[in-house]
Amino acid sequence: YFNIFGPKQNPDNPYAAVIPLFCRAFIEDIQPLINGDGTTSRDFTFVENVLHANDLALFTDSADALDQVYNVACGDQVSLNEMVQMLRDITGKNIQANHGPERPGDVKHSKADISKIKTRLGYQPKVLMQDGLRVVYEWNKKMYEAKQLQTQN
Repeated sequence: YFNIFGPKQNPDNPYAAVIPLFCRAFIEDIQPLINGDGTTSRDFTFVENVLHANDLALFTDSADALDQVYNVACGDQVSLNEMVQMLRDITGKNIQANHGPERPGDVKHSKADISKIKTRLGYQPKVLMQDGLRVVYEWNKKMYEAKQLQTQN
C-alpha cells in the first residue's frame, strides 16, 4: 500500500501523517510546514481504494491473479506544493506553506506501478487525490468544530 489516507487520522498524534497535519493547518488558518522545497511527491491512496483492491483480490476467480503481490495506489504522484494548492482550492483560503529544511534521508519521490493489479484484478482507483482530500478536510473540520464546542461548554 502506498501512502494511505482517509478520515479518522489524528493530527494530534506525534507520528501524524502530512495530510491530517495540513488539513488542521488550513482549518486553523496557519501555514502548513513543508520540509524542503515542496517538490517531494508521493502516491497518495485514499482508503476506499485500498478496500476496493482488497475486495477484488479476495473475490477473484482468476487463477492468474491468485498468490500475487500487488501495489495498491493511484499510480500518480502529488507533490506537497500541489497538495497545498488542492487545499487552497477546497477551502478557498490563500494560505502559503512555510518551508523548512529537508529531512535527511527522506525519499524524494514515490510512485507505484499499478499495471499488474490493473491487468490481473481489473483494479482502477475509485477516489482520486483531490476528491479524497476534500473528504478528509471536511471530516477534520467537523471534528475540530465539535472539539471547539466541547471546550466552550
